[in-house]
Amino acid sequence: MNFLGKHEGERTTAAVGLVTAAALLGDSMVYMVLPVYWREAGLDSLWQVGALLAVNRFVRLPLNPLIGWLYRHMPLRMGLQVAVLLGAATTIGYGVGRGFAVWLLLRAVWGVAWSLLRIGGYLTVIEIAHASNRGRLMGRYNGVWRLGSLAGVLAGGLLVPQIGLQPVGIAFGVLALLGLPLVTVAVRAKASADARTGRRHSESHKEGPLWTAPVTKIVLCGLVVALVQAVFGATLTYVIDENYASAASFAGLAAGSTAIGGALTALRCAWEPFLASWIGRRTDERGGRLPWLLLSLIGASAAYAFIPWELPLVCWVAAVLLAMATATTLGTIMDAMAADAVRTGSAAKVMTAYSVSTDLGAAIGPVVVFGAVGAEYGLQAAYIICAMLFVGVGMAYGKPFMKRRRAADGVQSDRF
Repeated sequence: MNFLGKHEGERTTAAVGLVTAAALLGDSMVYMVLPVYWREAGLDSLWQVGALLAVNRFVRLPLNPLIGWLYRHMPLRMGLQVAVLLGAATTIGYGVGRGFAVWLLLRAVWGVAWSLLRIGGYLTVIEIAHASNRGRLMGRYNGVWRLGSLAGVLAGGLLVPQIGLQPVGIAFGVLALLGLPLVTVAVRAKASADARTGRRHSESHKEGPLWTAPVTKIVLCGLVVALVQAVFGATLTYVIDENYASAASFAGLAAGSTAIGGALTALRCAWEPFLASWIGRRTDERGGRLPWLLLSLIGASAAYAFIPWELPLVCWVAAVLLAMATATTLGTIMDAMAADAVRTGSAAKVMTAYSVSTDLGAAIGPVVVFGAVGAEYGLQAAYIICAMLFVGVGMAYGKPFMKRRRAADGVQSDRF
């Protein structure tokens, strides 16, 4: 049941998305600048950079169930407030902290903050949405928080070389703190408490088993899709280096692999708010989410089949843009489908299981692909397998969909 009216619900979704975006400024900046400015952070070697960029993800795996349990026993607003404070503290810490041990602690704490933000954001959308607008609101939330990634990548990459890591980290941390009054105003205390009571009431009355067929399918397919998309994210610049040497010419300009990869990633972050909201609205319409899911999976499979090969640069960039666009659409559609599955179980439990599965897939993907790229045609084989996995997910959802379509067509024909 909605506890907010339609327009207020949209404002709440956008506000929580902005809070998440502000908290993400520091994390996105770290991914962009730490591999280059690691000495300024007091690190001793590049292996420490890799460990710091990964530790927050591995911290989330065991913590997500605990975060889900906490959200079943505390108001959403409180969880989001704690997340903002932790996110701001870690971002300021990026500016003032030095040494591997300090940064390891900061990245681990950020893992806690992101789990609180992510699950809290999902639950916020679930509490304020209904079947006719769930996709649109999930798309709006995903699109808005991606703005933080865009701003962190662009502003961090521009400012850190000019003024240094310390002032940028402190400034981003202060901006993240602005999310505290925003979430306090946007997520009303009474509504948040009522939602918590409703979740606990639903649990106590055991409305249905957690691991229903829709929940199991979205959790497993979420893991597979997250794994495959992590392979792409981890190897984008590697593919450029392998196939286009150290520089490539595009529109008459020479650009290194990191510059091309960064530009493509920034382009995705720029379109994310618009494409995510658009696809969310489309999936709320009469046709539902499954046709759009299947179309996105087909596009992703085709893109992955072309990406590892040395093609004309314009053709290769087109394949990469298609992969990025389908990543946006798949993220929004599958998040909305996970929220749809909550109807048969606890919201916190379902979204926690979904978050754990996607985090696990995102953590496994880079490990698997870099274990394969050393072999002859290992990179190409990895991408072809990824394309086949997209097809497998499509078959898991497509076969029941086609059976229902054929049954519906049979009913329609019997009427004449």
